[in-house]
Amino acid sequence: MFPIIPASSGTAVPQNDEGIFAFGHDGNYSAVSNLVSNTGVVASDTAGVGTARYYLAGCEYGGDKGIFGYGSTASAQSMSNLVSNAGVVATDTAGVGTARVYVGACDYGGDKGIFGFGHTGGGYSAATNLVTDAGVIGTDVAGVGTARYGAQACEYGEDKGIFGFGTTGSYTGATNLVSNAGVVATDVAAVGTARGYTGACGYGGDKGIFGFGTNAGGKQSMTNLVSNTGVVASDTTGVGTARHALAATQYGGAAYTGIFGFGNAAGNVGMTNLVSDTGVVATDVAAVGTARHGIAACSFN
Repeated sequence: MFPIIPASSGTAVPQNDEGIFAFGHDGNYSAVSNLVSNTGVVASDTAGVGTARYYLAGCEYGGDKGIFGYGSTASAQSMSNLVSNAGVVATDTAGVGTARVYVGACDYGGDKGIFGFGHTGGGYSAATNLVTDAGVIGTDVAGVGTARYGAQACEYGEDKGIFGFGTTGSYTGATNLVSNAGVVATDVAAVGTARGYTGACGYGGDKGIFGFGTNAGGKQSMTNLVSNTGVVASDTTGVGTARHALAATQYGGAAYTGIFGFGNAAGNVGMTNLVSDTGVVATDVAAVGTARHGIAACSFN
């Protein structure tokens, strides 16, 4: 059973005990997954189901389950894969909305989710797709803010979300807040180093963190904390191996902790970095499972 904290909207918000990394590219497209225990230990590979792909995203829904969506094989996709409250990834659900790659996703409102931004193969997108508390993805909602790809998202403030960073051909640090009704706001000017392909997750019960990524200067290990009012802080010097195309998720229930994992440094890696309940990122933990990049993550249970 997951612990519950009160949300500012009055909605009970679960802080899920466990997490999961899945999909990615290890030289070929992959659908394998790796479960994360409630103490942040990453398990070896679980054989994949559904279409192997990368540069997709994942988020929680329904209070105790997760969903992976979108991504790329040889072309952009809009399919999704539900994750049960036991961490079992389901076969493909036919997609709705515009197929795209390099999307971000987060939960909002206590029991719903949102996918947003990305690249359609024909251009940049700011469109979003809401996820119901039953895991059903909605049709496109017209985007606001700068259309871009390689943006990521996380929850903050117990029931709201934030998309941030990404590229339009030029890297950006712009962010877009998501209300507890799933409404995406216009751009907030960048704070910190502009970059793309970061990871993002919640921590501390009501705050978030963006971390790692790449820009014109190369791969980064810096982080940017997100306050419980959605304000993004300036850079915190990173720890661990600089890399991009990684993912992050919260885990640990009432411990309010997070984890960054996988990605590409000089080559694909499977290492992880734990995030404390005060947003401090730890040094590398050796890889378990197949090293890969373009991976997605979410919490469950």
